[in-house]
Amino acid sequence: MSSSAFMGGLRGRSLTLAQLALVVCPAYVLFGYNQSNLGGLVSLSDWVARFPCIDTATTTTGAQNSDNATIQGVVIASFTLGALPGCLSCSYTSEKLGRRPVIFLGSAFQLAQLVIGRSILGVGVGMLSGTVPTWQSECSSSKNRGKHIFKTGPVTWRPPVALPCFLSLVLMLSIFFMPESPRWLAPQNRFGEAQNSLSALKALSINSPKVTAEIASIEASLEQTANSAAGLRDLFSMGEGRLLYLFSICILLQFYQQMAGGNLISVYSTVIFQDGLNLGAQTSRILSGGTLTRKLISCFMSFFTIDRLGRRFAFMVSGTGMAACMMGLAIATSFPHSNYAAQMISVLFIFMFNFFLPIGANFLYLPRNFVVTMITPVAIRPIGYKYYIVYTCIGFCIPFSI
Repeated sequence: MSSSAFMGGLRGRSLTLAQLALVVCPAYVLFGYNQSNLGGLVSLSDWVARFPCIDTATTTTGAQNSDNATIQGVVIASFTLGALPGCLSCSYTSEKLGRRPVIFLGSAFQLAQLVIGRSILGVGVGMLSGTVPTWQSECSSSKNRGKHIFKTGPVTWRPPVALPCFLSLVLMLSIFFMPESPRWLAPQNRFGEAQNSLSALKALSINSPKVTAEIASIEASLEQTANSAAGLRDLFSMGEGRLLYLFSICILLQFYQQMAGGNLISVYSTVIFQDGLNLGAQTSRILSGGTLTRKLISCFMSFFTIDRLGRRFAFMVSGTGMAACMMGLAIATSFPHSNYAAQMISVLFIFMFNFFLPIGANFLYLPRNFVVTMITPVAIRPIGYKYYIVYTCIGFCIPFSI
């Protein structure tokens, strides 16, 4: 029997590239873009006019500025609160419904509407974050899993907020033309469909020995784990599988990713440049776009570091580099804002931080840390350079604990 095909005849490498371009990349861009896009918009004049109660950049001072900073933190961090139930729900929904339906479901002018919209958006992106990596890894062969203009008015912020709608539409229209995960189909006793998916992904006939062998391997694995499947309670006990230890490592890595400053720079780079370094609004947004672009490009470093250097060494290099950058940022920002050299050195350390962050590739695609997103607008002005010392200390814990 000939190989099955998807997306109008695609199979093998072509099908894999289509998966990456139409599902995986839009999902990852939605995750990063929605996390960071509001941080760069909060100082725009029309944004401030539309949402005056989260204005911290113009005429507000004292207690009013502090209150506005708190509300601003809640609005931006509401995305993370929505991502939490969205991601946690995947442990049930992706097993019950399948990977593709959950990915489909993951892809909604006043302040209250903004908060609700961010929360709903967070739910959807959380579902994507919890399911897309699983679907992609299950549809990949083992050797590839490790890699795998300035105006005013509403036009300055409405298009950036609406842009994710296009990516969501691409994802929604594409996912059901893609193969379902063979490792999800097999436990549902849908071995014929699992065989079809594997044959298309490998560009082999359905009766190919390689396809037959992998299906047999999946079946054997299911039989072996049928009577010993771990439940939620097992995550909090050591037992033979040491699940508590492994679970704690996952939590620790996520804690380090956030509390070493990853979310701080991703979400609030514009605020850091403008409020922390006293740079102009336009300059701050240009630099913010530059540092996030640097982060995107640096992500490709992990393709080469993870398998060549090993996971632990990559984490240690990443943690040490991030901590050193935060220490440099704390020192440089302790000088008066009028010190131009200190301003430029601070900018350099922010750019360097986004070079070191992706090297460790400690992205398990769990929801981002709400605390960092919430407190940064409140803390960035009152305590200034001391705020970065917290991230410096935590960052230096990474190489020692890893």
